[in-house]
Amino acid sequence: MEPGVKPAGSLPRLVFLWENFGPMHADRCDAVAAEVRGEAEVVGLELYGQSDTYDWVPETGEGFRKVTLHPASRPTGLALLRSLAAFRRREGRAIWFMCHYSWMPVFAFACLLRLRGDRVYTMGCSKFDDMPRRPFREWVKSWFLKPYQGAIGSGFRTRDYFRFLGIPEKRITGVYNTVSLDRIRRMSEGQPAPEGIPFGERHFTIVARLVPKKNLFVALEAYALYAAADPAPRPLHLCGSGPLEAELRARAEALGIAERVIFHGFLQTDAIARLLTSTLALVLTSTEEQFGNVVIEAQAMGVPSILSDICGARDSLVRTGVNGFVVEPDNPEGFAFFMRLLATDRDLWERQCRGAADYAPRGDVPAFAAGVRELMK
Repeated sequence: MEPGVKPAGSLPRLVFLWENFGPMHADRCDAVAAEVRGEAEVVGLELYGQSDTYDWVPETGEGFRKVTLHPASRPTGLALLRSLAAFRRREGRAIWFMCHYSWMPVFAFACLLRLRGDRVYTMGCSKFDDMPRRPFREWVKSWFLKPYQGAIGSGFRTRDYFRFLGIPEKRITGVYNTVSLDRIRRMSEGQPAPEGIPFGERHFTIVARLVPKKNLFVALEAYALYAAADPAPRPLHLCGSGPLEAELRARAEALGIAERVIFHGFLQTDAIARLLTSTLALVLTSTEEQFGNVVIEAQAMGVPSILSDICGARDSLVRTGVNGFVVEPDNPEGFAFFMRLLATDRDLWERQCRGAADYAPRGDVPAFAAGVRELMK
C-alpha cells in the first residue's frame, strides 16, 4: 500500500445507485474512484443484474467495488426497499448518489437514509420540455426530491428543472451524462476523424432504440430526401433494437432506400465504437431525448452530429456550424440539407470534426467526478 493511502475499510464510503450498470456507469464510478483515491471508497450499487431497457453486457469497472442486489430477479415495492435497507445495515453510513428518485422504494430509502444521518444526492438528466408537464404531478414530484441535499445534472435545462422542483441552485452540479473518451477510443481500434477512414468511404450512423420517441420514421424520410439529391448517396447504418423494427424496414422499402439502410440490431459499446471510426456524421432525430450519450461517443471519435433540438446533449456539446447542426425534430428537409452539406463538403466536414474533438472533453468522465467532488465539500 502506498504511503498516505488508508485501507478501504477505514475510508468514508461513496455509493452510486443505478437500476443496472452499463459501460457509462462503470466509467463514472472509475473516474470518481480515481478522483478520491486514498480519501474515500467507491461502491457501485446496481439494483438488478439486467437492464429493463438496454441489452448491454453488465459492467464491473476497475477502481470501485460493485454490488448487485438482485442478480436474477426484479423485486419492486416493499421487497426492493427491504433489500436496500439490508444493504445499508451491512455497509453502514455513506454518502449516496442515487438515480430513480421517482421510484417509490428509492424515495422511501432516501428518507430512511436521511433519518440515519447519511448525505443523499440525486442524479439525472430530465428536462422540463421532455414531455407535457401537469402542475399537480410536478408538485407531487417535488416532494419526491425533498430527501435530497443536492443533485448532479446535465446542461442548463436539466439544472433548471431540478431548480424548478426545489433543489437549491447552489447545490446542483454537473456533469451527469459522461462517458470515458479513452475507453471509446481504445475500443474503436481506429483513429478519430478526420484521420483514419477516408472522407469518401464514410457513412451516416443512427444509434437508437427502435421506439416511437426516437422519431426514426422522420430519420428515414430525411435520408430518402438526402439520397434523392445526392448522385452517390452514402449508406445509413441504423443500430438498435425495438418493437418498431418491422415497420421501419417496411418504410425503408416504401421509400426506395432499403438497399442503402443497414439494420444492425442492438450493438454493444465496442461495436458502436468501431462503427464510429467509419462514420461521417451521427444523426439523432428524437422527439424526446433526455440527453443522448451517443453524442459523446461520436465526439470521442471526432464525428460531428446532426441532432434534434430536443436532445439534452445540444445544450453543452453541440454548436451549429462548429461541430454539428441542430434541427427541429419535425423537419426532415432540414436533416436532409445538413446531411448533404456534410457529405459533399470535405473542408466543412473536417472543420466540424475538429470542433467535435474540441468539445469532447465536456462529456468526459472527469467532469462527473468534479461534480461529485463539489457536492462533497
